[in-house]
Amino acid sequence: MPRVPIALALALVPTVGAVSVTAAPAPRAEITPSTVEAAAAPTPVRARWRWPVGPGHDVARPFERPPTPYAAGHRGIDVLSTAGAPVTAVEAGVVTHAGRIAGRGTVTVTHADGLASTYEPVAAAARRGDQVRGGARLGTLEATGGHCGAAPCLHLGARRGRDYVDPLPLLTGGPIVLLPVSP
Repeated sequence: MPRVPIALALALVPTVGAVSVTAAPAPRAEITPSTVEAAAAPTPVRARWRWPVGPGHDVARPFERPPTPYAAGHRGIDVLSTAGAPVTAVEAGVVTHAGRIAGRGTVTVTHADGLASTYEPVAAAARRGDQVRGGARLGTLEATGGHCGAAPCLHLGARRGRDYVDPLPLLTGGPIVLLPVSP
């Protein structure tokens, strides 16, 4: 099998957006084409969050990043369920909000890394300040209609500070997409 110099091998590896890697290659380092293919193959990632409702995990509407902070978009995912179903924390954290916003029950849990998970419409059983474990009951899914038509669903959001992120990769384990960080 022919050997390929590392500089050429790096040129063969697909790049992702504006992400770049700077490394000082070892002198005379060589790799084979099969090594390049193995390095470019997706690596399975373990799911970090647990699903907040069950059974089944049918997503009625995916995350749609808005083009600007105040533009239209869908800042979470809608997971089909049944009215009255228990809603549980996706990961351990502190309940930083439990109440009603615009007539809908909402709960927010802030996790140790600063990421926050948001749940609606939920009749809250947890209170602000409660420390919860992953899988702990936060409340029950309300039967308010509207955002999923006739089918009850939970809107699950994920936020880092003021920026919404797609919660689906946190639930499924991937793929993780690297995006440039705003200054």
